[in-house]
Amino acid sequence: MARRQLAQEGAALAGLYAGNPKRATTHPATERLLETFQEITLTLVIEPHQTRRHLTALTALKPRVLALLEFTPTMDTKLCGDSSEPPENERTVSHQ
Repeated sequence: MARRQLAQEGAALAGLYAGNPKRATTHPATERLLETFQEITLTLVIEPHQTRRHLTALTALKPRVLALLEFTPTMDTKLCGDSSEPPENERTVSHQ
């Protein structure tokens, strides 16, 4: 998917290689794409009437990888917004 998108754009992706951030590729390996998200943490603070979420800030490379993988551009903001109601698809788990 990412390779096809890069080919359509006639572009290359840089920043996937530790120690050589300027090295660009038109054929990124899936493992390299996934490694860009290795240091992300989603923290949930569950309180009686709301759930607070905090997502590690995304570097410039991460939104580009998400776009290449055809994720929505607002995916990260949907994960980390404060909410008194859980998102529609979020399951409620009872704590006892």
